[in-house]
Amino acid sequence: MSSKSRFLSSCFLAAALSCSMLGIACAHHYRVYDPYYSDYHVWNGEEVVYYGQWAHENHRDEHRDFRKLPPGEQKEYWNWRHSHGDHH
Repeated sequence: MSSKSRFLSSCFLAAALSCSMLGIACAHHYRVYDPYYSDYHVWNGEEVVYYGQWAHENHRDEHRDFRKLPPGEQKEYWNWRHSHGDHH
């Protein structure tokens, strides 16, 4: 293999690894629909902070995936969320 081929192979490998890492980093960002207020929230680091605060105040497990909460608890969260901070 020539040095030019090795260089190109290295570049492709680096690009592939970079894309993989970016995909992993962005995997925790998703949109969640709030059916009670008919809006969407981007579930990112900021929303995780609000969720953690709600969970602590309401004696819930802050590590439990919001999407796996029963609908009643999700509704409690959205009601709380819309009365705390920037909810747009």
